[in-house]
Amino acid sequence: MRDESMEFSVALAASVHATASNDLVRPDGQEDLAFGIWFPSHGLARDSGLLQTIILPQEDDREVHGNASFSGQYFVRAACEAAAVGGGLAFMHSHPCPGWQDMSIPDRRAEEKHAGPTLAITGKPLLGLTLGTDGTWSARFWPRVRSKTYQPAWCSTVRIIGKGLRISYHPRLVPRYRHQQQLVRTVSFWGRAAQEHLGRMRVGIAGLGSVGSLVNECLARMGVRTIVQIDFDRVKVHNLDRITGATARDAATHAFKVNVAARNAREAATASQFLAIPRTLSVVEVEGYRAALDCDVIFSCVDRPWARRVLNHIAYSHLIPVVDGGILVRNPGGKFRNAYWSARIAGPERSCLECAGSYDPGLVSAERDGYLEDPSYISELPDDSPLRRNENVFPLSMSLAAHEVLQFVALTTGLVGMYDTGEQRFSYFPGYLESHPVSCETNCPFPSLTALGEKADQSVGPFTGRHAAADAERASDQKTRSQSRKTP
Repeated sequence: MRDESMEFSVALAASVHATASNDLVRPDGQEDLAFGIWFPSHGLARDSGLLQTIILPQEDDREVHGNASFSGQYFVRAACEAAAVGGGLAFMHSHPCPGWQDMSIPDRRAEEKHAGPTLAITGKPLLGLTLGTDGTWSARFWPRVRSKTYQPAWCSTVRIIGKGLRISYHPRLVPRYRHQQQLVRTVSFWGRAAQEHLGRMRVGIAGLGSVGSLVNECLARMGVRTIVQIDFDRVKVHNLDRITGATARDAATHAFKVNVAARNAREAATASQFLAIPRTLSVVEVEGYRAALDCDVIFSCVDRPWARRVLNHIAYSHLIPVVDGGILVRNPGGKFRNAYWSARIAGPERSCLECAGSYDPGLVSAERDGYLEDPSYISELPDDSPLRRNENVFPLSMSLAAHEVLQFVALTTGLVGMYDTGEQRFSYFPGYLESHPVSCETNCPFPSLTALGEKADQSVGPFTGRHAAADAERASDQKTRSQSRKTP
């Protein structure tokens, strides 16, 4: 039996969308069809099917006659190909009209008829997709609800990820965006269509420190309706010079950063029906990782290599673009020399965070083994090691947060036809900005994992696990709560 509270979605790379569109949208206006292979991606609140491969029809595989029909041999061949690689079977067909498409009676009969055989061959439910003439997809899974009975579970969204991010929304499952009076200036900048697209997304932020807290408030003020905040850490006194919305009381009570961020976002929100979803987790933990998979876009505002490695993996294998940035301060002997900061996006058709130098892969295992929580290990590192520098200076964080948000705006709106600004690098002295071309190394493994979802998670081995620092913060919170209950 399926979980009635679970949301469903589909994602595909722009290259896969182009292949499917070229085959399904016919110049003669007739319907057409094809099969494909999808892989699962399981979040905490959303399950996604990642359409990874199109299995184009061969001669005599299908017949086009206004509508379209397929042969039994085509279905069996496609289902067996999907089963051979551990994937599920997707059935795609086109309708000769634009927008989100419902199913006709023949559509429903064809998909329902093949739901049982698909589950028997692949072990996964049939994924049905319909493509409109304007490139809008609709989608549904066909789970078994009881013996020999299958019903469609409609997807809330279908996401196309490439240089840009395009999302089709189910008109009944995802409420229309209401333009508030507070957003008049914002809407006048990029238009109502872009605002509706931005506002209906579910945007995640991993790390709610100096940069993440600024991004959080900015997204809330520009009308994003749902923000997922992921961070295990709590507010300390030395955080108060750089965490937006944090107060002395938050530091005194050791409030979790995500709870402060959620409160601040609710107060700043300009979207109606605004929802903040705080998660006191690390993205390197299994539950934190799954919370990230609920998002359409993720801001990487973390400062450790393990978390960046995990987010880099998510960007490709789970088709969730990651907006990343970092700050580097040259401060030899305690005397400021210069500061640099950079912003970029990882995902299909873009360079990965590892090849861009966003993190040192050699330090990932060191962090997993607990060395980065060992003061003696840190003290032996060179003075210019990123793990020893105090770089979260608020003015630098403000600049980085602003440019990460602008990267997000380009990705999602394509203003003036620009979806990809490239990696942007800044230097405090002599005060310049440059767009820095970065490409993945020829042997980079991440692009090859695109849209493989949980299969990619299994193939690269375990990269999530227990996070000692996160465990310690939560244990400390439980101890504080227990003591407060005992106080008369």
